[in-house]
Amino acid sequence: MAETGEVLLNTDDLRAVTGFAAGCAGTVLGLYASAHPADPRPRDAIDAAWAFARGGRRGKALRDTAWAALRAAGETDDEAAEHAARAAMAAASAAYLHPLADAHQVKHVLGAPAHAARAAELAAGGDEDVAVEHLARARERCPAEVVAVLVRFPAAPAGGGRVGKLLRDLDEVLRRVG
Repeated sequence: MAETGEVLLNTDDLRAVTGFAAGCAGTVLGLYASAHPADPRPRDAIDAAWAFARGGRRGKALRDTAWAALRAAGETDDEAAEHAARAAMAAASAAYLHPLADAHQVKHVLGAPAHAARAAELAAGGDEDVAVEHLARARERCPAEVVAVLVRFPAAPAGGGRVGKLLRDLDEVLRRVG
């Protein structure tokens, strides 16, 4: 951390975090697509996140897809689909991780896998073991570059219900291996 309370981040760091988030969100996109086959907003957010992760611009279009996925999440009555859309929103918004030494920034790093795990858990009738397995796969996929970014921030904040708990669980595990 810099002495100013800022975290040093560069574009490569943001691309690594965003690619990881997009990969995690993509694992549950089918839950949203099954419930809302004509609504492309979560898919568009994940596609935009991948485009940035692979070298594209971090501009208004990326931010707009994140907001659209969030609206999609708010418009569904299917809770698993809602969290799948929130995972997509988190993937697109990961590109906007702020260089602030603030625990809430961990949500930009790990929000997508936490919401994806919750979506999978809900789709399995609330089976918490499914979420644990989903987080284990996210941990295995998490590149060292993302862990290196994560450990620059304070640990994940308290609160946030079940998704917050999943986020903290993944945060804790990744910090141990980092």
